[in-house]
Amino acid sequence: MTVEQLIQALQEMPKNAVVLYEGDAGYALVGGVGLQQNGNGVPDEAILFPDMNE
Repeated sequence: MTVEQLIQALQEMPKNAVVLYEGDAGYALVGGVGLQQNGNGVPDEAILFPDMNE
């Protein structure tokens, strides 16, 4: 999924819905996003990370 596809999918959701992701330990709130810039033809990556206050 690209950032553009993610944004499009999120725009179809209720505006007050919280964003979760599913991991090995269950669901976690998304606390932020970071950008991993790559080179040599490798696409950049948007990395979601958990809310550590949860």
